[in-house]
Amino acid sequence: MKKNLTFIALVATTIFCSCGSSETKENAETVETAQVQQEKPKVKIAKVTAEEVAQLEQYTTTVEAEVKNNIIPSSALRIEKILVEVGDNVRKGQKLVLLDASSLDQLKMQVENQEIDFKRVEELYKVGGASAAEYDNAKTQLEVNKRALANKLENTVLVSPIDGVVSARNYDNGDMYGGKPILVVEQISPVKMKINVSESRYAQTNKSLPVTVTFDTYGSQEFTGKIDIVYPTINAATHTFPVEIKIANNDRKVRPGMFGHVTVNFGTKNHVVVPDQAVIKQAGAGDYYVYTYEQNGTVKHNKVELGRRMGDRYELISGIEPNSYVVVAGQTNLSNGKEVEVME
Repeated sequence: MKKNLTFIALVATTIFCSCGSSETKENAETVETAQVQQEKPKVKIAKVTAEEVAQLEQYTTTVEAEVKNNIIPSSALRIEKILVEVGDNVRKGQKLVLLDASSLDQLKMQVENQEIDFKRVEELYKVGGASAAEYDNAKTQLEVNKRALANKLENTVLVSPIDGVVSARNYDNGDMYGGKPILVVEQISPVKMKINVSESRYAQTNKSLPVTVTFDTYGSQEFTGKIDIVYPTINAATHTFPVEIKIANNDRKVRPGMFGHVTVNFGTKNHVVVPDQAVIKQAGAGDYYVYTYEQNGTVKHNKVELGRRMGDRYELISGIEPNSYVVVAGQTNLSNGKEVEVME
């Protein structure tokens, strides 16, 4: 009887242990599944599409005068009077500087005497008292000295060759001319600026492209410019080519030396646009990435090439296909191919 009771107790214990072991295993699997579910990073996603994006390029530049003239005499003479000051607006042909003409008195007298001699030779030639060679020689000498006198007289009155503004003065009245320009006159209607454009834009660059310019002096005020010259050669070292921009500047608000920002519109391209929250910069490098949400519930790590920033969005030159879903929040714990949970 005792043996039977012992056997029954052993069987009951075995059954109890088996049930307990099965229950423990099921609980462990449940906990493990819950942990896996909890480990899935939670992300927010947004659908992105392609749109026409203006291809705007910005360049920095410094304003130059359209024409810059140095007012210089042809010979060293004393400056009798300077008729204008720095900042004065001048017209083409306006007198700017008077130089001492006293050194020309001897040449004037020589020309006057030659005129008298020529008249005498001319009268003799008419009646046969002088040869044709004598007549021609006297006439030639008179014309040569007259031209020399006219040139020197012209050199004593210096005039402006352009409409412009006086931007520099290097002498005072009574000074002897010593090599530097007496005055500098600059034409500032229009003004010009030179920018260096990437070789990749050469085929697209032409005089019809829209151009706007802003200056630090005038804040956000925009000035309309135009492409005037596209240089025909590429710099082999920088892979850029010069482009000259002009602004009409009829009101003369823009002045040489101003620092400007030139924006050239190279047309539009159909590119994917993503929220700026989707773009991640790789630490220690210049690369940018965007995670996309895949149909199997995982995320993909995509290297992208950024274009323009437009407020809170970025144009992508490459890296993402239109109608993709990109991760815009929760990227901290993500890796390529990792399963995620999408939050509403």
